[in-house]
Amino acid sequence: MNKLFTTIFAVAVSCATAASLAQEIKGDAKAGETKNAMCIGCHGIKGYQASFPEVYKVPMISGQGAKYITAALNEYKKGERKHPTMRAIADSLTDQDIADLAAHYSADGAGEPAKAATEPSTEVKALLAKANCASCHGDNFSKPIDPAYPKIGGQHADYLFVALKAYKTENNPKVGRGNAIMAGMAKQYTNAELKQLANYLASVDGELKTIPQKKFR
Repeated sequence: MNKLFTTIFAVAVSCATAASLAQEIKGDAKAGETKNAMCIGCHGIKGYQASFPEVYKVPMISGQGAKYITAALNEYKKGERKHPTMRAIADSLTDQDIADLAAHYSADGAGEPAKAATEPSTEVKALLAKANCASCHGDNFSKPIDPAYPKIGGQHADYLFVALKAYKTENNPKVGRGNAIMAGMAKQYTNAELKQLANYLASVDGELKTIPQKKFR
């Protein structure tokens, strides 16, 4: 089963990469810093919690890969990720706005690379191996094999748990993520197991940060 998923991933990566190269728009990090007014109210406040679809810390996006941020915003824009607030924000952005914001947040707070991950428990190690998470999200879960995939090492546990559950959600107009590959991965686990994975991934040293806007500091 893992070999099948790996093959599907490889095909998806090659197709997505070819498409992105053909349509790539160059982002300007300085321009992005002037366009993030709708972002900083949540992503620029340390410990800020969202309340939909349940209470959880909003994800850290400073230091995240630019291509992943671009992909995520476009998925919200297309409705492939169902979140009313994020979709409304994404709908208001042009392709250039998205590229500029992605460039800004990927560069914002960039620093030392993540350290080696701590050894997981035997139980968590088995859960990680079940979907071979590191094969796509990379060393320490901070070096994805494709830049359109997210860094997840050190991300907030409660956010990761909500995100993983969203891949399992079907036929809900307001909750869910339309990535068939991740859905196949997430559906292998119970919610209790997803929580274990999320807690471990949050515990490793990562490259993601929450950097307050200057006026919030």
